[in-house]
Amino acid sequence: MIRTLVLSTLCCLGMAAAEELPLVDKVELQPLAAQVNRLLQALEMLGEPLPPADTAALQKLLLGAASADTHHKIQTILDKHCLVGININPESRVKVQQGPAAAELAEQGWRTFLVKVHNEAGVTAVLAVDSPNAGQLANSPAGMVQRRWLDLSMLNRQPLKAHLSGLDLEYRVLQIYAKEAGKREGKLLFDVGQGSQDLGFRNEVDILFSIKPSAKVGLRVLDFNDKPTTASFLIKDKRGRVYPSQAKRLAPDFFFHPQIYRADGESIALPPGEYTIEYSRGPEYKSKKQELKIADTQPVELVFRLERWIDPANLGWYSGDHHIHAAGCAHYERPTEGVYPQDMMRHVLGEDLKIGSVLTWGPGWYFQKTFFEGKENKVSTAENRIQYDVEISGHPSSHTGHLLLLNLKEQDYPGTKRIEDWPSWGLPILRWGRQQDAVIGYTHSGWGLALKQEKLPTFEMPPFDGIGANEFVVTVAHNLVDVYSTVDTPYAWELNLWYHALNVGYRTRISGETDFPCIYGEKVGLGRSYVRQPKLDYRDWVVGLKEGRNYASDGKSHLIDFRVNGVEMGGGKDVALGSAGMVKATAKVAAYLDVQPNDAIRKLRYDQKPYWDVERARVGNSRKVPVELVVNGVAVARKEIEADGVLRDISFDTKIDRSAWVAMRILPSSHTNPVWVTVGNKPVRSKESAEYLLKAVDQCHRQKIGRVRPAEHLEMNQAYEFARQEYRRLIREAQ
Repeated sequence: MIRTLVLSTLCCLGMAAAEELPLVDKVELQPLAAQVNRLLQALEMLGEPLPPADTAALQKLLLGAASADTHHKIQTILDKHCLVGININPESRVKVQQGPAAAELAEQGWRTFLVKVHNEAGVTAVLAVDSPNAGQLANSPAGMVQRRWLDLSMLNRQPLKAHLSGLDLEYRVLQIYAKEAGKREGKLLFDVGQGSQDLGFRNEVDILFSIKPSAKVGLRVLDFNDKPTTASFLIKDKRGRVYPSQAKRLAPDFFFHPQIYRADGESIALPPGEYTIEYSRGPEYKSKKQELKIADTQPVELVFRLERWIDPANLGWYSGDHHIHAAGCAHYERPTEGVYPQDMMRHVLGEDLKIGSVLTWGPGWYFQKTFFEGKENKVSTAENRIQYDVEISGHPSSHTGHLLLLNLKEQDYPGTKRIEDWPSWGLPILRWGRQQDAVIGYTHSGWGLALKQEKLPTFEMPPFDGIGANEFVVTVAHNLVDVYSTVDTPYAWELNLWYHALNVGYRTRISGETDFPCIYGEKVGLGRSYVRQPKLDYRDWVVGLKEGRNYASDGKSHLIDFRVNGVEMGGGKDVALGSAGMVKATAKVAAYLDVQPNDAIRKLRYDQKPYWDVERARVGNSRKVPVELVVNGVAVARKEIEADGVLRDISFDTKIDRSAWVAMRILPSSHTNPVWVTVGNKPVRSKESAEYLLKAVDQCHRQKIGRVRPAEHLEMNQAYEFARQEYRRLIREAQ
């Protein structure tokens, strides 16, 4: 009697009451199961998964043998998480009722709810949601400020689809943000297009929300030396939900990251609850965890002390990532302008990149290019620097390979006003970069150089059908490549062509990069170059890439002070032997692995991300990794070290029979640049590699000529023929 009276009163007041949602009988199980799988993926992506017991029960139903009531059981589990249930009748009219999920929100936080859709009309339009309580507060009339206390959106991106499927039953995701704590009534309106609103305002539902207040959590962030710093924080509650909610983060926090970056003295807001906070500062630091229980809304202060396992900068080796973007890919689709220097700087600080090259490219080109100065950006600090430079991507020449242009003086190609005016092949752009004394080369080198076998070196011919270092086989013969980027594509695809070029005497150096957030969106600095410098300086750092005084790494293994017979890598000298003889290669080597193997990484195919990771180098179930000495592309010696973070001296003695390049590697985690050893004052020459590169020129030409403007064909053909003649000369010299 009391329940009936309450319901009647609420209806009279226009307030919907929470109630069980009706089960839908007419359901095709297979497409429902597929949609529920995508739903679970979407919730996981948002950092707000269902309770583990419900997820497990659903997966058991989805994977098990179907029964007559399986679709009912699925609904029973999901319905209790639905804030609203929607019915679209055969005439496409929409009506809404409040579901059983608790209408609880969090102050200054987002909450995710399910929406049950019974689609009798088979509508495939977009399910839209709106509210008079939503909208921007800026410039709002004074009377509207208090009413606009929420924001909301339907999740209409991958892994879900923007449009309804047309199935009789599916579940969607609704996200609601609350500006302040307390009780607030909100009106939600749903439709599937003009004319779909039901009569009598039944497509609307008024819900009384309870918004839980949050506590202010102050952060003391101290580096290993107790100096204030910036770190990465991954905050999850007992349900595995990420805080702050990823759903609508604004820069400098990125919605595609579970982690945030906070400096000493900053704070976050967290509702009462129990949390696990994982914190670190890039791959040179150990990842640590701290438990937090917030009992009420009283302010809390936490102290986080970071712990390094290695400090290459203290040894004169400075880390950097020369492939970071502030627009495009994961950042934004609309608007395409992207984020600001101070936003990117926070991420560089939080991952302790000493150098960050922010590359302007096609998306956001006209806005992002306004930050180019030809010098370090003013947000740089004494220990961490950023500078804006250029990647030639989204330009007409992109099909021949995306180009890296570092330390430019001018960023617009002569005679151009728009991207579309640039050359449609790469060599003229590299020549223009050289004229500016820029450091030039290729990004994500492996794309288009795919190999069927995981083998180094190999004479298998790649297709040359991608956007990596495809035209490298031509431009290196013109002495127009300083840097050949690695770490962000499969290692064999990257290294094979570089090895062959070294084998005929070309001295292009490798570097490490991330291509954030296009290949890797997880964080900046997943691929790094460690450059030997007397002090940190952006220009000297990029010149160090050109000179080869750097090693490429994922930051989880290090090959410091690599020398051959005491001649240091990138020092401008060769090791000169009068005749065949022994040489000694030395380095200080360290790596860091967790004690327990991570099968989620090491059992992946080598052409699946992460392409470079020290976990892939683990020897069996041990904590050891192999260090190899490479001579002319072939591993000639190997030693295993314990990956416990301890820096160890390591040396190899090997015989050099003919002129060679010598390097050290831990594959696929780190790789030095070469030291050259000349025997009898002769250059490095491999007939087989020269013949291979000659054939590669023809393969590249066949793939690219069709996308080059006819007006540029003559110059392109001449440049390719010059490369052929160079390789023929090298073949003769090798003989």
